[in-house]
Amino acid sequence: MPSKKCLHLYYSGRVQGVGFRYTAQEVASMLGITGWVKNSPDGGVEVVAEGEEETLRHFETILAQKMSYYITEKQSNFEPATGIFKSFGIRY
Repeated sequence: MPSKKCLHLYYSGRVQGVGFRYTAQEVASMLGITGWVKNSPDGGVEVVAEGEEETLRHFETILAQKMSYYITEKQSNFEPATGIFKSFGIRY
């Protein structure tokens, strides 16, 4: 049985003001992923997503495809899931 993971992503580039957070929320909801997305003070976007590892990798791929024009750099790492999220939301 696959175990849940937490994928922590950080995107930089022209990723604010282009619908990035709404796109992340839409894709996460479609895939049944929980967590959050928010703009960072330095102009980047941070994502914390929990789900099955394969689903998280798919989420990351879809997001990269949809937003590739705006992303110049991405950092990602897997961590143990916390299980504290009930849905995926935008944090302000």
